[in-house]
Amino acid sequence: MTEETSTLTGQDLPEVRDWPTLELDGTEFDPILADLMREGPLTRIRLPFGEGWAWLATRYEDVRAVTNDPRFGRAEVTRRQVTRMAPHFKPRPGSLAFADQPDHNRLRKPVAGAFTVGRMKRLRPRAQETLDGLMADLLRQGPPADLVEHVLEPFPIAVVSEVMGVPDDMRAQVHSWTRQIISTSGGAEAAERAKNGMYGWITETVRARAESTGDDVYSLLGAAVARGEISEAEAVGLAGPLQIGGEAVTHNCGQMLYLLLTRPELMRRTRERPEARGAVLDELLRYIPHRSSVGLARIALEDVDLHGVRIAAGDPVYVSYLAANRDPDVFPDPERIDPDREPNPHLSFGNGPHYCTGAVLARLQTELLIDTLLDRLPGLRLAVPADEVVWRRRTMIRGPQTLPVAW
Repeated sequence: MTEETSTLTGQDLPEVRDWPTLELDGTEFDPILADLMREGPLTRIRLPFGEGWAWLATRYEDVRAVTNDPRFGRAEVTRRQVTRMAPHFKPRPGSLAFADQPDHNRLRKPVAGAFTVGRMKRLRPRAQETLDGLMADLLRQGPPADLVEHVLEPFPIAVVSEVMGVPDDMRAQVHSWTRQIISTSGGAEAAERAKNGMYGWITETVRARAESTGDDVYSLLGAAVARGEISEAEAVGLAGPLQIGGEAVTHNCGQMLYLLLTRPELMRRTRERPEARGAVLDELLRYIPHRSSVGLARIALEDVDLHGVRIAAGDPVYVSYLAANRDPDVFPDPERIDPDREPNPHLSFGNGPHYCTGAVLARLQTELLIDTLLDRLPGLRLAVPADEVVWRRRTMIRGPQTLPVAW
């Protein structure tokens, strides 16, 4: 297939657009993605690493269609080079992210019980207790203080470690590994060392819990391996992304709090109407650019027509949930934060079979963090001018590196 014309269909193809990873401050929306949305509904992109080009779907209905359509598969991505954002790419057996049906359901089943609504309700008091301890430490220290360091980072680590079954004496090490894995700094070698360390530890932990009857993830996986439902390699591949997932809560909440702290009217409304905070959180989840660029590709398993464009079998396809969340046909005036937006069917936790396994856990942590910080710190404010907040660089998950506050 050439850059200009598909030899399979004879159709003229849109120009391939290079999409470098921009270093953006604050909650600025990626201007390249904004351009691609205007050029859509389907464009072609080339990302910084990997090979070739890929289709990009940006409209809400197209994103939902692609992510629900079994004609677009993830497993094939593991067997070939695809243009991508990450410099390193080494999928492991068992990774839910690259599993198609029926393997996806088989792999998801052993850990599903750890992330149910009922399990999260039972976890909530323990999570609140953990957060209360962090808040007590913060209040003892006094202002100014970095919310990322003292609350937003340690809280999700502790909660995810509780759900996963990470012993207290390993939590700092596991966090160090996950931070390096999601970073694009340090290169492939540093990321590979971190992956080897973390996955080696996970392997030992799963083996050690083969006879466990616990309801933490590592115990559930150990038991599933012992019953022959999944292989040890699949258990390890399942656990890694779940362990890393806590990082997203830190940085998503950092962005959400930054928006509240820099928009007095939004903060006032959120404080004064605690019963309506759920709608505010949904709107902030819709609005924040929670990641850089795009996530994982899919491969067309057969020819698919979309908007009169023939996506040929073998073509890689990306979807942008960030773009879908700004589709004006679904979200009128999408650039405005509207806490009364109704309905608000945002796709911040994904869509289809690959909908985020830990979505209920992430929502629980987000609610606890926002409620506790706003209720316990009525004078919460930034301790530096908004333009002096330092933002993360060379990373897949966007957010403030530090969030200095006073109260």
